[in-house]
Amino acid sequence: MNGFTISVPASSANIGPGFDSLGLSLGLYLTLSVEKHSHWEIQHQSLLLPDFESYDKHFIYQIAKETAHHYGKQLPPCKVTIDSSIPLARGLGSSASAVIAGIELANQLCRLQLSLLDKLMLATEKEGHPDNVAASLVGGLVVTASTANDKINYYKWNSLNIDIITVIPDTELKTEASRSVLPEHFTRKYAASASSICNLFIVALTSHDYHLAGEMMENDLFHEPFRATLIPKYTEIKKAARSLGNYGTVISGAGPTMLVFAPKGKGQSIAGELQGQFSSYNICQVNIDTQGMKVTSGKEEVAEN
Repeated sequence: MNGFTISVPASSANIGPGFDSLGLSLGLYLTLSVEKHSHWEIQHQSLLLPDFESYDKHFIYQIAKETAHHYGKQLPPCKVTIDSSIPLARGLGSSASAVIAGIELANQLCRLQLSLLDKLMLATEKEGHPDNVAASLVGGLVVTASTANDKINYYKWNSLNIDIITVIPDTELKTEASRSVLPEHFTRKYAASASSICNLFIVALTSHDYHLAGEMMENDLFHEPFRATLIPKYTEIKKAARSLGNYGTVISGAGPTMLVFAPKGKGQSIAGELQGQFSSYNICQVNIDTQGMKVTSGKEEVAEN
């Protein structure tokens, strides 16, 4: 086995009204450096990664092992060195990136030759919904839908002429807690209104009408009204971002991170302005990743997605 590296980007889901169906790939990364070894060994190189007791208790190893067993294979021993710039429990898809990494680790070690759809189906089964995993897998802005026969369809855009700013508080918010405040049912009229907002948002965003897209993303009815009280300084951040000329600000995934859509070329300066107003936050412009998960051997790319 030759050494290789797996790189998986972070993701933001929902983006306002695109609840459980819309994901955006962001330029923060989970990276696995893998090399042949006499026994299994996993090392962490980032304080953003969670503690673990032993390699066989590690989440990424468990995903890889389950994937290998699904195809009747066993993982060969190796040393995996893991680095990450994705904060945990902040609504930036840290769990989804780990799932994708584990599936690809098994794919490479066991020579499974999984297709893109194979990986997406496996990852969705683990995560429960495809929005984050699809964005991390293929990159860009991805709209997903699961049909009655459990097939997952998606469409990807790369051409968003905007800057993205992440507003990350120094507090965690577990997805389970964030989901617990959501209603189990909506009336038909309410659901129709929420869906119409999402429909117009997608059309505006992909047509580069960012002012209209911003208006629609800030009028979500599916999740933001119920999660707003869980997000530190939710109203203040949205008001401050709007005053600086941004298109719109939404909860990233389940939160507590907020995602700001800014005019192209102004993201860095606006992030600096917001940082001055919210000094306890980590606020910065991040790139939109358009490649998604990739695997490299040395300097040569050996697989993509």
